[in-house]
Amino acid sequence: MSSISDRVRSLIDQSGLSLHDFADQADLDAEQFRECLSGTSPFSTVDLAVIADEFHVSMDWLLTGAEPPLAVAARTTTGKAAEALAAARDYVARRADLDKLGYTQSWRPVSPAAPAGRTYAAQGEALAKSARRAVELQGRLVVQGGLPELIEAVFGADVAVEPLGDGFDGLAATGQGAKLILLTTTSNPARQRFTLAHELGHLLADDDQDVHLDRDIFERAQKMDPSEQRANAFASVFLLPEQTLREAVSAVKLTRESFAALCCDFMVSPATLAYRLLTLRVIDAGACDYYKRMTVREAAVVADRVEELDRQVAASQEKRLPGLLVRDTRAAYEAGKATLRPYASLLGVDVDELRDQLASEQDNGGTA
Repeated sequence: MSSISDRVRSLIDQSGLSLHDFADQADLDAEQFRECLSGTSPFSTVDLAVIADEFHVSMDWLLTGAEPPLAVAARTTTGKAAEALAAARDYVARRADLDKLGYTQSWRPVSPAAPAGRTYAAQGEALAKSARRAVELQGRLVVQGGLPELIEAVFGADVAVEPLGDGFDGLAATGQGAKLILLTTTSNPARQRFTLAHELGHLLADDDQDVHLDRDIFERAQKMDPSEQRANAFASVFLLPEQTLREAVSAVKLTRESFAALCCDFMVSPATLAYRLLTLRVIDAGACDYYKRMTVREAAVVADRVEELDRQVAASQEKRLPGLLVRDTRAAYEAGKATLRPYASLLGVDVDELRDQLASEQDNGGTA
């Protein structure tokens, strides 16, 4: 059975670096590193965290030699999905490293508000009602925007957004102490928001314990999958709860203009709202077909809320780091349990520049 030293030596061989250069790249003392490799001294947790971060492996692998399922998936998948899995693998590995340093992600699942029911759609609806109640208990509102921040605060799942291009909507990853939702940047904020709720549904339902990959959540074949039916039902009810929606509709006469305004109010696509109203029997199939043809931008134009949509589009096209991971990585550094390198690499900045920035913040009383 291989040891930690054996696995580190394999990394040295793969890197093509000399022992001294490998230590230098990981910002480790070369002589002390040599003693750890020989078994004279043990590797510290900080040393292993630095090596794992610099050479893109997990601390789990360094400690046990086991390769997590997400790592296998990332290694064996191609295309845009491979890029998504690689990003997720990196974030999950970072959480695993933090977990070993004592920074555990606080995942807070919910139980269905009622018996699961016979259909997967009924299960998703019951789960969504419980999730809505958890949100309300914290005095928050789903329709106020900032859904990634809300999910991190209420449920303890990290949310990241990466520029992964077309052909991929999102994924939900579980493992190594992490609960992660990864979305792609997009010019369609309503679709991104629905995907985020959809992936939360997968996490809360414990679908595919390791990783649930959604290339296109609206593709016909995928929608036939029972877990997708449940996640779609969850997202629809979570974003458009029955009582709130009925009250909003009853306050106006349903017209093309008022329908468009409701799309903007709830930050959903016309198709999502039309199907939800059809399910609740507020409109018939003919009206559903009429309204669902409207695009997100057309709805914004009809409702005279184009500037609002443009701000949402700009936000949905931005990369977003997992908020809880960023918080805990900085906390580990400030507590002296990790070097600055993992925090800098997570932020994608130079270590020395970040060190200067943090020093400047301290000089200014904690403000940048």
